[in-house]
Amino acid sequence: MIVSELGRIQEAICGEKLDGWLFCNFHHRDRLADDILRINRDETNSRVWVYAVPARGEPLGIINAVEPNILDQLPGRKTVYHGRDEFLATLKTLGGKRWGVHISDTLTMVSYLDMGTAGVLESAGLELVSAAGLVQRFKGLLGGEGIASHERAAKALYDVVEETWEIAGKAYAEKKPLREGDLLQGMSAAIENRGLITDHPPIIAAGANAGNPHYACAGEGAPVSEGDVIQLDLWAKEKGPEAIYADISWVGVFASAPSAEYERAFKELVSAREGVYEYIAGEIAAGRRIFGAMADANAREALVSLGYGAALKHRTGHSIDTQVHGSGVNIDCWEFPDHRPILEGSCFSLEPGIYFSNFGMRTEINVYIKDSRALISQGDRRQFTLLCCKP
Repeated sequence: MIVSELGRIQEAICGEKLDGWLFCNFHHRDRLADDILRINRDETNSRVWVYAVPARGEPLGIINAVEPNILDQLPGRKTVYHGRDEFLATLKTLGGKRWGVHISDTLTMVSYLDMGTAGVLESAGLELVSAAGLVQRFKGLLGGEGIASHERAAKALYDVVEETWEIAGKAYAEKKPLREGDLLQGMSAAIENRGLITDHPPIIAAGANAGNPHYACAGEGAPVSEGDVIQLDLWAKEKGPEAIYADISWVGVFASAPSAEYERAFKELVSAREGVYEYIAGEIAAGRRIFGAMADANAREALVSLGYGAALKHRTGHSIDTQVHGSGVNIDCWEFPDHRPILEGSCFSLEPGIYFSNFGMRTEINVYIKDSRALISQGDRRQFTLLCCKP
């Protein structure tokens, strides 16, 4: 950790109106603590260490005599304990204050602190609250450079969609066989050719496979038949540790025109997507506080009212930063209810999806908050009509 990062941690603490942020690890079980503090996971961690960062003032590291150097790279004073009694006595010096720790009853992705250790901290007089808001403020908000990186990645992905669909269109026009693997290979190559990296191959799902939100094409994949829905889901970022992901989904049909059923379903899906965007944009512009769960409820209620309740399988969106599923607010009231606010610098997907036994559809855009405005990445290129093939 460098001094500027300590300053950002303390800014986050003040932003959440807490007394401090308390990190605790054993056998590197808390990967989030290691990432934020830049603890080397190759270093032995067979004894509990604690690193307490107050809102103001000097941090305190509590380390075991067996491993006295594990927090050497962190600023602040260090206290070495030799046994359980000394450890508990030192913890009591932190009592009477509200500490953010890595617990949450809804956000599993930040909940690393085990119940037993939490009980020990509370018995020492510490008041524990979730650090989810701290994590968002420290890791999940984009500045100007991050937004620019995200926009470049988004532009490249929209280009990749066009290039990939040309493969489908050519096969359709020439009446040649097409398999999911053909599109996946073409899309993956297009992403790599643009100098982007990704943590997982994109999703290409045709026909009934599109009804599986996380379908994985194996080998050549399934054949694409006349009239099939084809789901395209892709995410990537530039190379570099500070590069920001973009994540989009498009839908096409392997036909010259969609069926009435597909056209209606997609139109109503886009309506829900645009509706939740307008809701978020309106609340942000008006200066009102809006939470991720509130936005998800807006999209979900719209789709339920149209009769799609049984076809909903996932939340409306997730945070995006250096990870495709980032540390900021998720648009979620259903799977991992997220009651954190959408803040300046938040970046997230809006991707309502409906899934049936014979097809599925998901349309995805990315939104970020800049200068108190909700902006859509490459907004003029987002999908409003189904992709079709020229005969």
